Amino acid sequence: MEHAATAGDAQLIIAALAGIAAIVLLISWLKLHPFLSLSIGALGVGLAANLGAAASVASFTKGFGTTMAGVGLLMGLGAMFGKLLADSGGADRIVDTLVGRSRPEMLPWTMGLVGAIIGLPMFFEIGLVLLMPVILLVSQRSGQSIAKIAIPTLAGLSAMHGLVPPHPGPLVAVSTLGANLGLTLGLGVLIAIPTVIISGPIFASIADRWVNVPTPELFGQAGESRYEAATQPSFATAVTAILLPVVLMLARAISEIIAPGSKALLPSALHVLGEPLIALGIAVIAGALMFRMPRAAVARSLESSLGPIAGILLVVGAGGGFKQVLVDTGIGAVIANAITGSGLPVMFLAWFVAVLVRVATGSATVATVTAAGILAPVAAGLPPAQGALMVLAIGSGSLFLSHLNDAGFWLVKGYLNMDIGQTLKTWTMMECIISVCGLIGVLILGAFL
Repeated sequence: MEHAATAGDAQLIIAALAGIAAIVLLISWLKLHPFLSLSIGALGVGLAANLGAAASVASFTKGFGTTMAGVGLLMGLGAMFGKLLADSGGADRIVDTLVGRSRPEMLPWTMGLVGAIIGLPMFFEIGLVLLMPVILLVSQRSGQSIAKIAIPTLAGLSAMHGLVPPHPGPLVAVSTLGANLGLTLGLGVLIAIPTVIISGPIFASIADRWVNVPTPELFGQAGESRYEAATQPSFATAVTAILLPVVLMLARAISEIIAPGSKALLPSALHVLGEPLIALGIAVIAGALMFRMPRAAVARSLESSLGPIAGILLVVGAGGGFKQVLVDTGIGAVIANAITGSGLPVMFLAWFVAVLVRVATGSATVATVTAAGILAPVAAGLPPAQGALMVLAIGSGSLFLSHLNDAGFWLVKGYLNMDIGQTLKTWTMMECIISVCGLIGVLILGAFL
């Protein structure tokens, strides 16, 4: 009986590895869209694990629907808020205020802060397109190298993308692992601060010696506000709107720690207002009211915000379907048992699994959803703080070694007019530093929490 169980476990592990390998090959070699790749891989795993065709499809669609209910709505609201912030000129106002008040030697630090603030509510690609004209202008006007200005900004954007909800990766991992979103957000910001400092301005001063690239000419009008400065929201208004959902979710998390299960008015109100869907919904409504945009412009902005994230939503949903197949076949439990019996720190293993998928596929989101699905059984028995740190370990791993199979690599290369070697020395190295610093932060906090 024991031998049969072992043989069955081996078959499940082989099925999981074959499924992950198939996903990697479909994405990296056949250049198939990650949504289709994850869907095919999930159904293949179900069949290889003897789940059956009908049951595999049912498992996949169940996971897809559950993930969209828990994550898709939040991603939609996050995209709406980010578009309002960009179109109203609120993002411009934040950038102009911070840069205008900085001394030349503090500009790299200021740009890191700009990247982090803009990256808090926005997807990486949106933030990159929005800030690239600002990066080029700041470099031209200050006379400082493009590396010194761009790397800190990109570090702020990337660290927030990998570590802090409401970005797709952290949201998926929070949902899959059953972690506390407010606690994850708070710990993510705590880890992101030193991570951005090390991978941003400090690393930029080193990379500047490696890469000497003239600042590209400013292109087009991309990323510029549609409104004059007089109609833009104030700096305080824009920052307040960005921080509003963060404060609400953190307040709920703190309330649940201080007074768990309390029925008093304040804890009850914080429990409702700090619900992620409510908090982000409040932020969108507040932005529409506070950003001084005409009603027709608000409607256009909200409508146009969802198209660019349609592909991301499908990838995230397919990742949830893949995760459910792993759960229903029992593969997740088998891998979890192997991981817990390996003797290596669980947080390191969570990071390492995400690293492997990230390097192979080039997608931080695919790396996160895959690693989270594999590690879900391990997270089930962890206390809240450890569950949140596992989310951050996976998020850190999902950023490691961006190279030629990552769309972000080519975006940065093209915008900054660098060759492949220069991009590897700057962008790729920066991503590795973010990933390792994130892991170190997780391990340090894990020793105390």
